[in-house]
Amino acid sequence: MKITINTDERYPETEIAINCSRLSDEIEKIISAIRILDMKLTGSKDGQQYIIEATDIIYIESSDRHCFLYTLTDVYESPLNLSELETKLAERDFLRASKNCLFNLRHIKSIEPDLDRRLTLTMERNFIVMVSRQYSGLVKEKLKE
Repeated sequence: MKITINTDERYPETEIAINCSRLSDEIEKIISAIRILDMKLTGSKDGQQYIIEATDIIYIESSDRHCFLYTLTDVYESPLNLSELETKLAERDFLRASKNCLFNLRHIKSIEPDLDRRLTLTMERNFIVMVSRQYSGLVKEKLKE
């Protein structure tokens, strides 16, 4: 793989071009990583709105019709519901853990099999995310990639 970087103050914004003979799994992963770097979400905390980088989100949990974004430093409430967030983050290393939880693959510290084909994920900041048996197969497949 050849990487070429051209810097010039005349460029109004950063542009990334990928030239390839075919779209491989490796290139798809690179594109996904680039997209997540550019993804931002909004969340509120203490009556104020914040812009949150998607890469900073460890996991997202829905409870009592409220959706919370957990980061390394804070917890924010999202104006979007879990389904909307799942759609937005579908190609950005976020997977469904259960009917009320999404998690970021990039923040997994360890994985432990649990009873009845479930998985226990230990995330950064030692958050524990339980993956239900309904989603554990998908998670295992994604981790093999």
